[in-house]
Amino acid sequence: MYPGNFSKASESTIASATTIEPETEVVRVTGTTAIVNIIVPAVSGFSTFLYVIPTGVFTWTAAGNIGLAGTAVVGKLIVFVYSKSQGKWYPSVVA
Repeated sequence: MYPGNFSKASESTIASATTIEPETEVVRVTGTTAIVNIIVPAVSGFSTFLYVIPTGVFTWTAAGNIGLAGTAVVGKLIVFVYSKSQGKWYPSVVA
C-alpha cells in the first residue's frame, strides 16, 4: 500500500515531455525527452508522492520544478516527493 489519494486508483502511462502532468500516483513514463517540470496534480488529498516506472531512458533536469537532475533506468522505480515549501519535486534516485 502506498501513501496517497489521487482521484484515479490505477496507474497510467504518459510520454516524457518538457512538462508532464500525471493523473495517477503510479505512472509509467515512455520516451527519451528530458522532463523539466512536473505539474502538481490538482486533486484533493494529493499526498506529495509520485511513483514513476520508466519504460524509456529519459532524463530530468533541475531547470524547472525538479530539485535534482538525473537519468531514468528502465524498470527502476523513481519516487518523486513534492516539497510544498520549496515548490520542487525531489527524486529518490539520481543516476
